[in-house]
Parts: sequence; C-alpha cells; structure tokens
Amino acid sequence: MRTMSPAAVLRRLAGAAAITAFGLGGALLNSPAAHAQSTPGLLEFRWDTDRDYRKLYYYQTSASSNDRSEWFLLLRAKDRKTAFIKLTVTVPDYFDSKIKPEKITLCKTKTGSMTSKTRCLEEVPATVEVNDDQTAIEVFPDTPVSVEGDYGLRVKLFNPQGQRMYQLNALMQAPGDVPLSAYVGSWLVDVD
Repeated sequence: MRTMSPAAVLRRLAGAAAITAFGLGGALLNSPAAHAQSTPGLLEFRWDTDRDYRKLYYYQTSASSNDRSEWFLLLRAKDRKTAFIKLTVTVPDYFDSKIKPEKITLCKTKTGSMTSKTRCLEEVPATVEVNDDQTAIEVFPDTPVSVEGDYGLRVKLFNPQGQRMYQLNALMQAPGDVPLSAYVGSWLVDVD
C-alpha cells in the first residue's frame, strides 16, 4: 500500500473540492432565480420611531413592479376598538398605479398563515369612493361593521412601477353623534 505525503493529500482534496464547487456552481448558475414571498417581513425598521404609529398587517399576491396583484389590507379585531361606519385609507401622492373603486371590496377575512392563504370569507356590502387625485379611498359600509371578527379591503390593481415602499394609513369613523375619524394604524407595503 502506498502512503501519500500530507502535501499530496491536501492537493487532492483541494482539487476534489474545486471540481465539486465548480459543478455545484455551474448548476446554480443555470437554476431559475428564487422569488421572495410577497408577505411582509418579520423585521420592520423605521428611522423616526413614533409611539403613535401602529403596524397593520397586509398580504399581496405579488410584490413585483407592474405585476397584477391583489392586496389584502387587513383590519384584525384586535386592531379595532369600536365598530365603524366609515373607513378612510390615505394613499401617498407618489403612488403611480390607478386605483379603481369597482376593484375594491370590503370583506370579512380569514388571515393566512404558513399553510393557508389570506382570503375573503364573505363580502360586506359597501360604497367605495376614490378621490380625483387618487390619495384617499373612502369605504361606507351599508350597515356598521362589527368590532368582532377580522375584516379587510381587497384591492385588485397593477403594482406601482419601481422599487418603493408605501405607507397607507387607516382612519375609522365610529357610529355616534360626533363624526370624527380616528387613526387605527398603517400598512407599510413594499413593491420590488
């Protein structure tokens, strides 16, 4: 049996490692690019921390620029303290996608998880209006929406162009004599 010097063993191991790395690297170069899921990240960083900011959850079927997508802007029961008769969503003025009222529905939702999708369980009859400059969506349910259960807006649209982040704010008006809208929270939506 022939014995090899330690230097010869290292040369052979280095050669085998290089061949393996090249083979794997070549296979990896030819594989399709992986796409991240279009769910919000687990870590959110904000430059100026404001104690009045409340994060609301959302789901989008696609986060790619100019791609057809469905956005679910979720209002979970624990995010709301009262029933509401009006929901206003403020949209940044640099949001360059067309928002159409007929493509927006208010619905009772089932929030998704690792094994299931977010989806509408039943639509809630409501009137939806979008202002002329596309910076506010106003939703008027036919009957007050209960404080119990998870609700959300399903918005069908083409994602805006470019890689940007959009903060959409939710304001709700509770039933009662004083018609004031109160801040509920914000959705921080990312488009790649």
